[in-house]
Amino acid sequence: MPLQGNTIDFDSARMKLAQGDAARRRRSKPVTSFEAIQRHLSLTLQTSLELDRVLEMFFAGLQALLQADGMEYRHSAAGAPLSLGHRALHRCSYRLSHAGGYLGELQLSRQTRFAENELASLEALLGTLLFPLRNALMYREALASALNDTLTGAGNRLALNQNLERDIRLAKRTGQPLSLTILDVDHFKQINDRFGHAYGDEALKALVNCVAASLRNVDGLYRLGGEEFVVLLINTDANACHLVAERIRQSIEQLQFHIDGQPLPMTASLGHATLRADDDATSLLNRADLRMYEAKRGGRNRVMGQ
Repeated sequence: MPLQGNTIDFDSARMKLAQGDAARRRRSKPVTSFEAIQRHLSLTLQTSLELDRVLEMFFAGLQALLQADGMEYRHSAAGAPLSLGHRALHRCSYRLSHAGGYLGELQLSRQTRFAENELASLEALLGTLLFPLRNALMYREALASALNDTLTGAGNRLALNQNLERDIRLAKRTGQPLSLTILDVDHFKQINDRFGHAYGDEALKALVNCVAASLRNVDGLYRLGGEEFVVLLINTDANACHLVAERIRQSIEQLQFHIDGQPLPMTASLGHATLRADDDATSLLNRADLRMYEAKRGGRNRVMGQ
């Protein structure tokens, strides 16, 4: 498919935009559609720190100018690609950067080919995206740092508290089941004592990746501390939760983790509980925690539920 690719540095884009403005002022012509859209974007893009919303507003402005059918944005901070509209035959793609910092990949598409003058206008308008896009990425990074465990990338205790309270309210309002599982890595202290904390940290990272692969996108994985984790399962009853917990246990047992070329077996003990009418966040966590310790006392590498 036709694809026009470019690398855009925002400093260059802003210079191009300023040069175009100066040339238009010298011609003393009335305000053009481009100038109106540029002014509108400059104002509206500053009103949000949400990455999705910033891109939606930018795409709306481009549609008014270029009749674009679709736009896709890619950046590791955004997770999955953010898509607006629908992909069409002809596409132009830009790698965005500013002051040496990478700001993502942006692709526009439509059914007809982009003309050179349209691409020039698009590249100038990208200058209006500079600070809003950079600020949105910084905001998203700050949120991730505040709510994610810095070692493993799982949610932290603050994120668990916020999401668990929210999901309990939702479950009680809608009548949908809510369950959670607490897992604790068996004999993890021996890994740290034998190989050192650096290898122990790598083992925890591998375990989080392993557990995450067993979950749905809507499920939550949180680190309570040390080698203890919580899996939050919305719209999941006790039977389904037990199946998920058993799947997690088996995946950890089968995990191929090596230290200096030597395989390191890992297992975990899991306890789970399902929300009752009189539960709050503390009581739900406590019941799952008690079941996890029952699994430990019962021989480890097993699942215990209510």
